[in-house]
Amino acid sequence: MKRFKFLKSHWIALFVTLATISSASTTFAAEPEEVRVDYAYYSPSSLVLKHFGWLEEEFKSSGIQVKWVLSAGSNRALEYLNGGSLDFGSTAGLAALLSKANGNPIKAVYVYSRPEWTALVVGKDSTIKNLQDLRGKKIAATKGTDPYLFLLRSLHQAGIKKSEVEIVHLQHADGRAALEQGRVDAWAGLDPHMAGSQLQAGSKLIYRNIAFNTYGFLNVNEQFAKQYPQHVRTVIKAYEKARKWIIEHPADAAKLQSEEAKIPLNVAQLQLNERTDFSNPRIGKEHQNALREAAPILLDEALVRPGTDLNKVINELIDPSFAQAVIK
Repeated sequence: MKRFKFLKSHWIALFVTLATISSASTTFAAEPEEVRVDYAYYSPSSLVLKHFGWLEEEFKSSGIQVKWVLSAGSNRALEYLNGGSLDFGSTAGLAALLSKANGNPIKAVYVYSRPEWTALVVGKDSTIKNLQDLRGKKIAATKGTDPYLFLLRSLHQAGIKKSEVEIVHLQHADGRAALEQGRVDAWAGLDPHMAGSQLQAGSKLIYRNIAFNTYGFLNVNEQFAKQYPQHVRTVIKAYEKARKWIIEHPADAAKLQSEEAKIPLNVAQLQLNERTDFSNPRIGKEHQNALREAAPILLDEALVRPGTDLNKVINELIDPSFAQAVIK
């Protein structure tokens, strides 16, 4: 009997030990080998992070690598998030809402900037003066991005049907080139390309409306957020470091933007110092309200399924909890 009790106790101890080891191994195996984050020339904070390696420092103790992926526009960042090649992507708020409404499993967890990054642009010698002059004209825009949605909202406000213009779908840099080469009459621009076209080619902004510029959202794949909430907070912490550095070092930030995006310094200064607000990174009601004001254009232009409950989608998209845990 004593021998049985002895063996039983040892078997229990062995079982507990193996269970502990198994649990630890599972936890270890569950950690990602890398965190995939985008960088974009319309997101200065991402360029700062990439340049200084602060995100790599944050993950060093965990043995997790950081993979940087260039996003040429919100549409690309959202495609990469939906396709599983990004964990974090930088987009405009309304573009994120459009993508979420169409099934992209993302959450918006942080605001990297409040920019006026888009406007309607014409060439230096254009006779187009206002929105009404755009009827019958060719306009370049990148579908699924803030400039594209800005264009639709602007036309809608002016009583111009989408069918009354010809929208030429080009990526942002190609839209700028098409405008400057005279292949289109107007362009829904995006900084820094827009600032560059103004200062280098004499292009003119014929319609500006900061209320139609939605915020810069940092989005995360929902499954990643659910599985690794601590890593979401780590990324936001690093973004906060970059945001504060930009505010404290505006001249250096513009120089870095110039070097990373390969644009003239005065273009970077116009983008960062005159058209971008870095003061409020906390995502929440302000951004929900802005999206609710903008959301009708998605239904009006049949960009989402009829009957889509956009208020519900907005509530599911914006998740303040991660930033609240980091930003004091």
